[in-house]
Amino acid sequence: MSYTYDRTLQGADIDEAEARVREALAEQGFGVLTEIDVKATMKNKIGADMAPYRILGVCNPDMAYKAIEIEPRVGAMLPCNVVLRDVEGGTEISAIDPVASMQVIESNALHGVAGKVRDMMRAVVNAA
Repeated sequence: MSYTYDRTLQGADIDEAEARVREALAEQGFGVLTEIDVKATMKNKIGADMAPYRILGVCNPDMAYKAIEIEPRVGAMLPCNVVLRDVEGGTEISAIDPVASMQVIESNALHGVAGKVRDMMRAVVNAA
């Protein structure tokens, strides 16, 4: 089982890809809670140069609330992450598959919520 759902936006730079992802996230009821510019962080912390790479920590409040109601410690696995990274010819979008990440928790109810979130995340990646 793959742990991400991926798509490459051919010809799109990372800023354009991020704008498209943010719009698609909003359409699915997600907000961006955290933003990490990995390229800038690696340069500042260890002097390493790398291609553009960003992580958006995203959350759909309704789905997060349902998950927390089912399993209060699930917050250790939230928010859902979306990665944007520079690849040859464009920008790759990778979204976490919450079904894969929630397999470690034995709860059919939680797996049901994760399945809904997976569908929403796939819709985001497809729409971007």
